[in-house]
Amino acid sequence: MTADPTLVLLLSGVNLNLLGDREPAIYGTETLADHVETARTTAAPLGLRIEDLQSNAEVDLVEAIHGARRRCAAIIINPGAFTHYSWAIHDALAAFDGPVVELHLSNPDAREPWRRTSVVAPVATGTISGFGGDGYRLAVEAVARLLGVSPS
Repeated sequence: MTADPTLVLLLSGVNLNLLGDREPAIYGTETLADHVETARTTAAPLGLRIEDLQSNAEVDLVEAIHGARRRCAAIIINPGAFTHYSWAIHDALAAFDGPVVELHLSNPDAREPWRRTSVVAPVATGTISGFGGDGYRLAVEAVARLLGVSPS
């Protein structure tokens, strides 16, 4: 099976289902649905499609990454707290052949020391952090450039 060159998997990890309510001073008032819509709106004129999944269960994200192999062109992942300790997500992403963009609403490097370690970063093509909801637009644009896609 060959990857669909237009399909991008957008993964959202633990606690991101609470966006809009959880610590709005840090994460903003937009919901995860708002961010997914931003990604879709950005992707459409580029000829890309967004498939999204949010889960608080590490196994669901790992299985989604496995399922993206030879099916999706790229992955955008906001792992939430899994960023800091999920070697399972790290290993799954390492087995994915396309671009991987790590995404964070806040800037982990400007927060508590334990947030400054990412086990995802070593297997990501790049990381976008600290731009709030704009990060979703930036991540899709970065994936498009990495895939050599231009607006249609």
